[in-house]
Amino acid sequence: MVLKFMQAGSAAIAAFGACTFPGQAQSIAEFYKAKGLVILVGIEPGTGYDLYGRTLSRHIGKHLPGNPTVVVNNMPGASGLVAFNWLNNVAPKDGSTFGIASFTVPFEPLFGNKRALFDATKMGWIGNMDSSVSVCAVRTDVGINSFDDMMRKEVVIGGTGIAGPISQSPLALKNLVGAKIKLIEGYKGTASVKLAIERSEVQGICGVSFSTIRTQYRELMEGGTVKVLVHLGSKPYPDLPGVPYVYQFAKTAEDLQVYDLIFGPQGLGRSFAAPPGVPPERLAALRKAFTDAVSDPALIAEAEKTGLDLRPQSGQDVQAFIERAYASPPEAIERARKALDP
Repeated sequence: MVLKFMQAGSAAIAAFGACTFPGQAQSIAEFYKAKGLVILVGIEPGTGYDLYGRTLSRHIGKHLPGNPTVVVNNMPGASGLVAFNWLNNVAPKDGSTFGIASFTVPFEPLFGNKRALFDATKMGWIGNMDSSVSVCAVRTDVGINSFDDMMRKEVVIGGTGIAGPISQSPLALKNLVGAKIKLIEGYKGTASVKLAIERSEVQGICGVSFSTIRTQYRELMEGGTVKVLVHLGSKPYPDLPGVPYVYQFAKTAEDLQVYDLIFGPQGLGRSFAAPPGVPPERLAALRKAFTDAVSDPALIAEAEKTGLDLRPQSGQDVQAFIERAYASPPEAIERARKALDP
């Protein structure tokens, strides 16, 4: 497992548990001890997002004032779009709830998805557990053994729906790069697509995190059933020597802007966000607890045991990335939107 310790992005915030704030009757410790904490996972159980959410849940409570009980709830639907809509429009704005969705979901409003009823730039970003890289993996028995083969021969890829990375990534490879991909949508998530690959309903998956391939798909990789043919990062990935990366196919500066909008967000692979309007002191407490949790030797040991990669980022860094994306040139945003149109 590769681990890079995050930079907190601000000075450490001390003595949360003993502090009270204007207009707030309880200290932060009293609030969390009484209220508890809910982590909402917007993807089906058994997926990489679920594993990361549950791993965090077992450790963040001891780093938050009041040592609250932490509960994980799954709210699958549209790759986490349903969960993020709920977070923004229904969930309490008091810091007692935050959640995770596919890394594509925060950018759905940017690309004009009218079902995305939130503003990602106003959410309270807690942090990112893994600045991940996504890949395309294809069965080895279908005569497609390289990305060059994908440019010449049709490959059937399983996806979820328009908001999901395992639908958006193959569409982008088809529309921007020219890969001959036939996308079959309607699967609940990466676990469902894995079953479809095993049953030969589809031939592969694109836009899945490499950490998921190494955990959830481990037996398929080790048994030689599937092979990674391309990764969707901006530079060669150390753990995938010789595997091409998608930015190799960008030809112009505008191409790079579009690639940054579509493929760049995978770096936010396991990011957690609270609803807008959480009191600043509680958001700061959650961010600090997250930073401390992902640096905790117990969480690190658990992640190593289960094969989860940890390349954490602070909530401030995630926030800055999202704000930069939303400030992209309109022509690049429009071209990216069209590349994701089925």
